[in-house]
Amino acid sequence: MRLLLVEDDNHVAAALSAVLARHGFQVTHARSGEEALQALVPEGNGFGVVLLDLGLPDQDGYEVCGKIRKRTSTPVIMVTARADVRSRIHGLNLGADDYVVKPYDTGELLARIHAVSRRTVQEDPVAGGEDAVLLGPVRIELPTRQVSVDGAVVQLTRKEFDLLALLAQRPGVVFRREQIISEVWRTSWEGTGRTLEVHVASLRAKLRLPALIETVRGVGYRLVAPAV
Repeated sequence: MRLLLVEDDNHVAAALSAVLARHGFQVTHARSGEEALQALVPEGNGFGVVLLDLGLPDQDGYEVCGKIRKRTSTPVIMVTARADVRSRIHGLNLGADDYVVKPYDTGELLARIHAVSRRTVQEDPVAGGEDAVLLGPVRIELPTRQVSVDGAVVQLTRKEFDLLALLAQRPGVVFRREQIISEVWRTSWEGTGRTLEVHVASLRAKLRLPALIETVRGVGYRLVAPAV
């Protein structure tokens, strides 16, 4: 996923960009409100999320958020030290999708980025509005929960399908192990890690495409779409 980071502090931006890159994001850094607005032309310019710091040198961050919302529907997460409820409500009323207060935990920030991304995917389904996801020879029928490879139906368990469908939401984007466990098993990471590994191995074997699901060491998994 491409992410636009709007942050005037170069040291903060460099550190955060490094973390985001390790989790599969392609980060573009804008140092001012005007630079951010230019980066979003035309129509969001392919960014999946805007991470917007409110303390900008040229414009008020709230004003920038309002301008972004007029130009594109790209999700915006505000980042600020203003923790009062009135500031949060003001930001959300201007069109922000979420609000993170400094200092924040990096894991929480990543979870919020993935959360707004998922909401966008649900509102604008994959595959041009159809009810199927196509990944090379793999076809995932979302309403019927059916998966086929080269036209042959592959029988998956409920959790195997849920795992594959989750990764297919964002091909190429790394999903953290903790996030997968939370989304698919609706529980915490503790004690469930081995279960995830078994399901990934089963999917690779059933689909006969071992390279489809890539392990990102120390982080999680991502789906690599096969070449057509």
